Amino acid sequence: MAHSIPTDNTMSSSNSSHNYSGPLAIMASLMFMIGFITCLNDILLPHLKIVFDLNYSQAALIQLAFFFGYFFAAIPSGKIISIFGYKKGTILGLTIAGIGALMFYPAASFPSYSFFLLALFTMAAGFALLQVAINPYVSVLGKPETSSSRLVLVQAFNSVGTFLAPYFGGMLILAGATLTASEISSLSADKAVAYKLGQASSVQMPYVGLAIALLVLASILYFLYLPSINSVEGEQEKSTTYSQVWKVRRLRLGVIGIFAYVGGEVAIGSYLVNFIGLPTIAGLPESQAAGFISYYWGGAMIGRFIGSALLTKVNPSKLLAVQSAIAVLLIIMAITGSGTFAMYSILLVGLMNSIMFATIFTLAIKDLGPLTNKGGSLLNMAIVGGAVVPYIQGQLADIKGLQLAFIIPIACYLYIVYYGLFGTKSE
Repeated sequence: MAHSIPTDNTMSSSNSSHNYSGPLAIMASLMFMIGFITCLNDILLPHLKIVFDLNYSQAALIQLAFFFGYFFAAIPSGKIISIFGYKKGTILGLTIAGIGALMFYPAASFPSYSFFLLALFTMAAGFALLQVAINPYVSVLGKPETSSSRLVLVQAFNSVGTFLAPYFGGMLILAGATLTASEISSLSADKAVAYKLGQASSVQMPYVGLAIALLVLASILYFLYLPSINSVEGEQEKSTTYSQVWKVRRLRLGVIGIFAYVGGEVAIGSYLVNFIGLPTIAGLPESQAAGFISYYWGGAMIGRFIGSALLTKVNPSKLLAVQSAIAVLLIIMAITGSGTFAMYSILLVGLMNSIMFATIFTLAIKDLGPLTNKGGSLLNMAIVGGAVVPYIQGQLADIKGLQLAFIIPIACYLYIVYYGLFGTKSE
């Protein structure tokens, strides 16, 4: 049974006639920063794993802390957007993320793994507010029929950030010679402590620089003009409830879809360095393996630019199903294969990831009108999949080995195949 959705079409016709290239460029620059910083977690995970002598599941707490920041901040972020609007919400999100990045300095001074996790949580809370603002805003900032294409294009700049981050992290965080856990244990107590302090401090200045960039962006955005969209952030939006939006089937299933997509994508990225370092795959040290993460995220970047054009001509739900099915096949090849064949199979999943987040998101909030903000909040809560899925994969890796543990992302992509084929249909 179809559920009625309150609508306000007063801005829908004007949306198609306005030129929103300026606001879209601003949103694209913000997505670049989110992608850049988020991808640094893939460098932090193997780095802190050695510094604090962690197993796979303990190291996965990095992603757990980061993406639980999204989970807990999503609903409050929606409330902030409802009260203050998209522009002020975006400025506040940048400020909170900047504070989180600054917290890396004292975290590395101790060093304290718990403080690192708190810094990641704080930074993610800021990003949650940014995502709650940016994704729905871009979706409605223009013609409804091109919303998927538009959001994929903005997400492409997110991928530019994720493509560059591994090189940045490899040079500044993993630049020094790294020791294995057994090599560290062979050092004297004083030398071991000095080594760990040195490795931990390597993250300080990169994150201070990122904090400055985030706070400068917040300052610039304060003076820039961003149009308000009455159909999604006006008085009618304030009277809506989460129970109303949860009644929409494609939104409910889309929430699971975002959970599965982000979980699968992040799980693969989190363990790429360790996967490539396996003797049966490429046997590369951390600093060299980190460079290959760029191929994974670079594939998503290229695919998003191509997908943005493709989605103006191809049915988004069908393309979503096809690309997720190919992702499943590629992961199976990586699990059953070895050497460079397995390595490049898993790296190619990045290309298949390209259109998934934006397509699931826009299909889920399609025609929600004043429910768009709350629908976006629920979808952004589902980003917590990036915490849960890597942790489950880490647990399985500790028991059955890392290569076999990649069956976890397969389950994620199989659900996305289902959503593309059946999940977007009307009740």
